[in-house]
Amino acid sequence: MAVESINKEILIEGVDTRELYGAQDVYVEQMRALSPTVKIVARGSSLKVLGAKRDVEAFERKMNSLVEYYIKYGHISREVVAQAFSTGLSDCSEPVSEKDTIVYGNNGNIIRARTVNQRRLVELYENNDLLFAVGPAGSGKTYTAIALAVRALKDRTVRRVILTRPAVEAGEKLGFLPGDMKDKLDPYLQPLYDALNDMIPAAKLQRFLEDGTVQIAPLAYMRGRTLDNAFVILDEAQNTTSSQIKMFLTRMGRNAKFIVTGDVTQIDLPRKSDSGLMRAIDTLRGIDGIGMVEFDKRDIVRHHLVKYIVDAFDKRAAMEESAQRETPIVRMSKDRKEK
Repeated sequence: MAVESINKEILIEGVDTRELYGAQDVYVEQMRALSPTVKIVARGSSLKVLGAKRDVEAFERKMNSLVEYYIKYGHISREVVAQAFSTGLSDCSEPVSEKDTIVYGNNGNIIRARTVNQRRLVELYENNDLLFAVGPAGSGKTYTAIALAVRALKDRTVRRVILTRPAVEAGEKLGFLPGDMKDKLDPYLQPLYDALNDMIPAAKLQRFLEDGTVQIAPLAYMRGRTLDNAFVILDEAQNTTSSQIKMFLTRMGRNAKFIVTGDVTQIDLPRKSDSGLMRAIDTLRGIDGIGMVEFDKRDIVRHHLVKYIVDAFDKRAAMEESAQRETPIVRMSKDRKEK
């Protein structure tokens, strides 16, 4: 029995199709990938769909629910499109992942807590003014912290966002780099700029940087300041000494939120034992108003290979440490044999 094919035109009314289709039709391409049994041609407010009648009608229902969602909530994202064309957006309600939404970024992109410990960080933020988030590279601890800061700024619960990190990697080489101090330090602060660029439109971010609403500076610039009505993030805190992290934490002023992030396996100080991050955590653990979140390899949200890379290096480091402990014993036994 031949399957009936139809060519149907779906008119998109009441919405901006540039938003609905995404930049360079990115959401249309996603719809094509999620609806392989139909052919889709998008031109302005018209969507032409060719395929089996049943498949075309199913696509139309999903498309209508997506349009209704956009009209109701005013944004579209990859997560929303994925749910609309898989499990469906029942009664035009927000998808399940929306409960983990932290803030809406650029181009309708949803910035959300994606792992157990990212969600825990978001939850602890509500009842703690100081948070420590430690864990491996790629676990999203800094990105989640910056998303919380941007949300607080948008909600006007703070007046400014301050991002800082120790410029340990720069060392004594700063004097040889071109430009003023900002030009010298910006490369070491670039990961923070990258996160902000995902969440705040470029023109607005530039204005915030110029008027001081958003500040990005090396840790040394925090000395002597009292940070009131501010959301402050100290990144790469494993590269602070005990005196530096104490200096930073005592900058906390009225109506301030502080988040400290770091990875104790990536210490760049000349002596790893000089790192003050774990000392601070051990010292402050259990104090009311201070929360701790320990991220692990399960939270890594970069390329899937990153988890294996981190695991491989951790195993090698453990083997080398074990070998170093055993070496003196071996030498001692040899000396005894020679005698």
